[in-house]
Amino acid sequence: MTPKIKLPENLHRLEDLAYNMWWSWNQSGIKLFRRIDPDLWEQVGHNPVRLLQEVPYERLSQLADSDYLVAYHRVMADFDAYMHPESTWFRENHADKEGNLIAYFSAEFGLHESLPIYSGGLGILSGDHCKESSDMGVPLVGIGFLYPQGYFTQKIAADGTQEAIYEKLDFERVPARPALDAEGNEIRIEVQLEARKVFARVWHIQVGRNNLYLMDTDVEPNDPRDRELAARLYGGDLETRLAQEIVLGIGGVRTARTLGLQPAVWHMNEGHAAFLVLELLREQVAAGKSFQEATEYVRAHTVFTTHTPVPAGHDVFPFEMMERYFWNFWPELNLSKEEFLGLARQDQPWGPSFSMTVLALKFSGRRNGVSKLHGAVSRRMWHFLWPDKPENEVPIGQITNGVHTASWLAPELYELYTRYMGEGWYDRLDDQSLWDRLLQIPDEELWKVKQLLRDRLIEFVRNRYSAWKREIGAPQEEVDAAANVLDPNALTIGFARRFATYKRANLIFRDIERLRKIVDNPDRPVQIIFAGKAHPKDEPGKAMLKQVVNFSKYPGLEGKIVFLENYDINMARLLVQGVDVWLNTPRRPREASGTSGQKAALNGVINASVLDGWWPEAYNGANGWAIGKVIDYDNPDAQDADDAISLYNVLENCVIPVFFGRDDTGLPRVWISIMKESIRSVAPYFSLRRMLKEYIDQMYLPLMG
Repeated sequence: MTPKIKLPENLHRLEDLAYNMWWSWNQSGIKLFRRIDPDLWEQVGHNPVRLLQEVPYERLSQLADSDYLVAYHRVMADFDAYMHPESTWFRENHADKEGNLIAYFSAEFGLHESLPIYSGGLGILSGDHCKESSDMGVPLVGIGFLYPQGYFTQKIAADGTQEAIYEKLDFERVPARPALDAEGNEIRIEVQLEARKVFARVWHIQVGRNNLYLMDTDVEPNDPRDRELAARLYGGDLETRLAQEIVLGIGGVRTARTLGLQPAVWHMNEGHAAFLVLELLREQVAAGKSFQEATEYVRAHTVFTTHTPVPAGHDVFPFEMMERYFWNFWPELNLSKEEFLGLARQDQPWGPSFSMTVLALKFSGRRNGVSKLHGAVSRRMWHFLWPDKPENEVPIGQITNGVHTASWLAPELYELYTRYMGEGWYDRLDDQSLWDRLLQIPDEELWKVKQLLRDRLIEFVRNRYSAWKREIGAPQEEVDAAANVLDPNALTIGFARRFATYKRANLIFRDIERLRKIVDNPDRPVQIIFAGKAHPKDEPGKAMLKQVVNFSKYPGLEGKIVFLENYDINMARLLVQGVDVWLNTPRRPREASGTSGQKAALNGVINASVLDGWWPEAYNGANGWAIGKVIDYDNPDAQDADDAISLYNVLENCVIPVFFGRDDTGLPRVWISIMKESIRSVAPYFSLRRMLKEYIDQMYLPLMG
């Protein structure tokens, strides 16, 4: 039985704070919870709900009669001021639009490690989008799934094989509560799947000032297969995926309606949610509109963001499957079966299919890719939908991704930036002129913080790596050696992301002897930390991961190249704050945008990246290094060979000499100047603040009337 939260009266609002994710991007809130019991805070995975459920009441009573109360009242005052502001950016700039709600649909939301319902970049972006909307006062509500088994816990066997472990979340122990209607009843929605009804409970997560509603089908009276329907993020077969996306899109609209919401804008973040347009069409036809009138209405209220330049990443379903699931739906649209299937037809080598991306593109009024390069790739990919237009006039724009600054910036750097940019800098974090002041930071101060962050990361790596060695039953001498891996003074490179083959985690191992000479140099030590998950059904991705783990055991590389098990937001935060170089080697142009390098740059980490995704817009020749050529290859192996040579050359001739080029005081002055330029040039433009303003101007406001 889940323990209830019991608090002393003068600390009773800790529960309110625990159930609002605001604490997760405010250091004062994090510190307030950690101070209750630092060891327990780590044991519960930085989850304040579990912390308050499990901490002894006697400990809380002690805190209630101590100077902890001073910090408590200060944090609650900050929280109240945030939740009830005199004004917000959106109110100051678009007061007449405050009543226009934006419904933001995404298959995953990555808010914090205490809610493991995300898999990677798409989810992290969705979470950051919600947080920044709250900060700016944008009237946005998030709608998605709360997966009882999340993505998966990654276990790595001794031979490098990835195992996916699914553990059911106890919703009473995470910062989520059942969503209630006006009468205080728990909300249930229903959708039809084939000939049966499926019900979903709706959970509520408070994200600062805004709400996030997530559906869960593990409820009565669903049969066992439907209770498992939303159990796992991106799990199951094609049939499961179709059923999940029906619940997400159609069920998501019904969730909004049950909550009494009337969004002015419906935002599909990737094609997973595209069925929402069918439900909106059905509503309009049911209200007496013709299908054409309904189509015009939906386009006038819907926007779509595509994130995938890889054809295999776009969900398509065979016509036969669509017929089974939608046999009763097309009559409600006053369409024939053929007309319905034609709404999103895309011919595949194996036959005609119903494409979620085609559906989203055809029924949205505004569309965008997530970087300039991805916008161009998307216009080329989907040109066939607008055959009468030149490719460069295909109506798909681009808004380059950014990151939520407070979620990813190291607290020590936040304090350093405040000293040199002023107390109000966070309110102007997309102001380039403000960030120019960063160049005034003394080299000694910035380097001191960098060393502290690297030390913190290495301590984390040693603890994690030695724990993994124990788990796999390694000899004690290996466990002891793992507890001392990495050199606090070495050039530390980070590579952490989803293990999809196009991201080429193994590129740096293409010439293993050349890599060994780079890494195994006592005068200029270099070390690399790898982390990431491969999708459980991506056999090539899992094979690449296994290859990286086994390469790390190569003579001369062992102890200098480390793979960390079970990548999550907490690990990502430590990596982007603690490494010196962020390595990114996708096969161009298959990286839509990427944001991990933006998070790294925000923390003074220097990017060494293929000119793909966001990096071509950021790279200025003085803020990092470019890998490879800006050309289109017909032969992937030739591309890999050229890019590997370029990578080795960049490391040997640029990165390593600059890092170890020290002056009489022991400081790498040129390196620090590149760090400063990396921060200055990346932090303001590649922030969620700038990104969200572009969404508001280009996507949302034009549909608000």
